Amino acid sequence: MRQRINRRTVLSGIGAAGLAALAGCLEGDDDEEDLGLPDLPDEPDEIDELRIGVLAPVTGDLGDLGGPIADAGELPGEQLAGEIDWDIDIRVEDTETLTDVGVDRAQALADAGYPSVTGAAASDVTLPVSQDIYVEEEIVGISPASTAPEITEVDGRYMLRTTPSDALQGVAAAEVAFQDEGAETAATFHLNDAYGEGLSTEFAAAFEDEGGEILTEEAFEPEQPSYDSELEVVLEEEPDLLYVVAFPDSGEQIFRDFYESFDLDIPVMVPDGLQENDLPANVDNPMENVLGTAPSPTGPGLDTFTELYNDEFGRDPGVFNAEAYDATILHMLAQVRAGSHEGPEVAAGVREVANPGGEVVGPDNLDEAFEMAANGEEIEYQGASSEIEFDENGDLATATFDIFEFSADGYTVTDSIEM
Repeated sequence: MRQRINRRTVLSGIGAAGLAALAGCLEGDDDEEDLGLPDLPDEPDEIDELRIGVLAPVTGDLGDLGGPIADAGELPGEQLAGEIDWDIDIRVEDTETLTDVGVDRAQALADAGYPSVTGAAASDVTLPVSQDIYVEEEIVGISPASTAPEITEVDGRYMLRTTPSDALQGVAAAEVAFQDEGAETAATFHLNDAYGEGLSTEFAAAFEDEGGEILTEEAFEPEQPSYDSELEVVLEEEPDLLYVVAFPDSGEQIFRDFYESFDLDIPVMVPDGLQENDLPANVDNPMENVLGTAPSPTGPGLDTFTELYNDEFGRDPGVFNAEAYDATILHMLAQVRAGSHEGPEVAAGVREVANPGGEVVGPDNLDEAFEMAANGEEIEYQGASSEIEFDENGDLATATFDIFEFSADGYTVTDSIEM
């Protein structure tokens, strides 16, 4: 593994859109903005039950990734049932990867009295859910998978992420494209939603900052029967590299059309939305010209989580699974530390149990972590996905991205970038 980017380097290479999204993240840690959250008591009140919603795309365009994300969000309930002194109520709602459905299901969780929600996953769902429900009804949402830079601008008290912003991933992908792949020109082909538009914009700005030229930025609608005409447009000027931002269902059709009708030699890059082991088999092509970047789980609790996940579900965890597990654990610890199900108190609790300053706890000593939180002791949860430090916008302060390549057997991580 190589450390190729640090945060100082990122500042010199980020475009205007990235700078706006990162403005809150890069202010000095010693002068953090007062979020107006309440001070929590030294001795929290006792609560009997922990209530967490999980809002995930179990079906729809993101269903291949969303089902395992939902499983990981539920896993703490299985792990801790009977092991801690609280009843655990975790309720899963399927967004179907549709914005309207996601808002409806989030409202159902709010109406049922869930003060904390792990989710949503798709940025196009998370944005309206966070603006219209989480902030308005003071519900704490932690997304394990929504990476759109726009989310940084939502109220950081009630919308947080255990996955990094695409303002960072766009820079990482652009460096790989320009420096490693030697591409001097590129085109982007992206979903017509917040995730696709945001990541395409960040990649394009960073690629041009590297010295490259963006020839075309083309949006597409999800789950179309053919993408031949759109691919003709985006490949017309013969870019050195094509950057595709999609989810698996649309991605499968895009790559079937690509391999059937277009230049197989052009390198193609993809982000986390297409980090799917079954993709080559479903496309019926080894996809050896395709590489990608994705947030990398690197937390000190990763091995413990991986073993727990495998024991429970009989398979290894996938992309954003560790992030979903950590989000649910943070919600649970925050409710115990706050001694409350009220939104402002739970929001304060999240930062108290996550950010630096207390005794380090993690997935392998959660029974102790809950006891300490209930006693009002300072703890610092370091998770499976990362050490998890939130800035005032609810974004992660640091991130690591995997670089992966496809073959007939799926994808293999070949390198990483720390930011």
